[in-house]
Amino acid sequence: MEAKEKEKYVHSVFERIASKYDLMNDLQSFRIHKIWRKFTMRKMNVQPGATAIDLCCGTGDWTIAIAKASGTGEVIGLDFSQSMLDVGQEKVSRLGLDKQIDLQWGNAMQLPYEDNRFDYATIGFGLRNVPDLVQVLKEMKRVVKPGGLVVCLELSKPTWQPFKAIYYFYFERLLPYLGKMVAKSYKQYKWLSESLVAFPDRNALAEIYKEIGLEQVKAYPLSGGIAALHIGQKGTEGA
Repeated sequence: MEAKEKEKYVHSVFERIASKYDLMNDLQSFRIHKIWRKFTMRKMNVQPGATAIDLCCGTGDWTIAIAKASGTGEVIGLDFSQSMLDVGQEKVSRLGLDKQIDLQWGNAMQLPYEDNRFDYATIGFGLRNVPDLVQVLKEMKRVVKPGGLVVCLELSKPTWQPFKAIYYFYFERLLPYLGKMVAKSYKQYKWLSESLVAFPDRNALAEIYKEIGLEQVKAYPLSGGIAALHIGQKGTEGA
């Protein structure tokens, strides 16, 4: 699928599933994604007043977690699906975080922010859906301050059998039917499982982090390799 075609299709997917996105996340991961995110927050060690941009923020759960950890720092959540942002805005307003969190429509491939602005740039379960993941990571690196962190939490590829076979059977066969029953979206959840096929595994993504100049790169396998957390630091010289 060509980049523009992929971008258009992925947009239609998330516009369609926005209202059921949170429910499906809980069901498809058996709520383990919440444990992954808590682990990520511990590794990030967000300091009071820290600023962040959360790309492909969806309905805003990670954006909100970062804002709560920061306490006062500006946190921007960016997504290209207005339907997802609308759901997220309801959460932000309900929690009284409107003054701290700014949810914006935008393209992760071309961030409308100046260099060296944020302490953190994060992307959760969105990198495998972008047209060019290297470009997105470069943009994340560009907008963080020297010493800032580029953080990716994403599904990954387990390597040991028989767990690997069970994992792919679930994502390729069972998940689309779960999407059909709960979210009335078989085709959309079929795409989400297919998006993992061409995505780099944990070690390959760590190498991409290093290739674009990020330092102190760490890759953590989660739940037997179902997911992975990648963290890299922008050099203090901003290179």
